[in-house]
Parts: sequence; C-alpha cells; structure tokens
Amino acid sequence: MTGTMHPGPVHDEHHSVGELVGQATEQLSRLVRQEVALAKEEMAAKGKRAGLGGGLLGAAGAFAYAGLLAAAGTAVAALSLALSVWAAALIVTAVLFVIAAVLAMTGRAQLRRATPPTPEETLGSVKADVEEIKERAHR
Repeated sequence: MTGTMHPGPVHDEHHSVGELVGQATEQLSRLVRQEVALAKEEMAAKGKRAGLGGGLLGAAGAFAYAGLLAAAGTAVAALSLALSVWAAALIVTAVLFVIAAVLAMTGRAQLRRATPPTPEETLGSVKADVEEIKERAHR
C-alpha cells in the first residue's frame, strides 16, 4: 500500500468529553426548540378558543341589550294598548333573554376550556423529557 488509503471515520464508541458535551448541547437545544414550538401551537389553540368564547359573550350582550329594548317596548305597550299587545311583546322579550342566556353559558364554557392559559400538554412533555434525561444520566 503506497499511501493511497483515505482515513475514514472512526466508528469506535469512545468519544471525548468535549464531543459528548457538544452532542448533549445540540440535542438539548433541539429539544428546547421543539418544546417551544409545541407550546406555541397549544397557546394558539387556546387563544382561538378564548376568542370564540369572548365573541359569544359579546353576542349575548347584544341580545341582552335587544331584550332590554324589547322590555321597554313591552312597558310602553302595556300602558297604552290592550293586554294582547303587551303580552306579545313580553313573549318576544322572554325569547330574546333566553337566547342571551344560552349564548352566555356557551361563551362561558368556551372561556373555561381556554383557561388556565398554560400549555399543559407541553408541560407534560417537558416533564417526561426531564425524567428520560434523569434516567439516562443514572446509567
């Protein structure tokens, strides 16, 4: 052999401390980036749910306002017209308030599902990662 051999990568399982630290740093960095991305996705989903709940509560407020206007119309009708007119206005008022109540309960349920605003799935994943790292460190 006349020096034409090319040194290839050494495949023994002995790495220097510097190499091991470098690998661990790179893997930990990648893991942290992945966990941050997961947290962002989870928080975005909760933000959408909170937005929906807030919108439904806003709609409930609009219907409640319309209900108050109808109640005022009912009072006027009751004072100025016969019983049948104000009874009809009262029925409309009751229906509007029922709609407002349903929207408020639905919006409240959406807001409860969105809170607490912590990325629970990501926290669980991070805890599992920490446990795995601890187990491997003890080997």
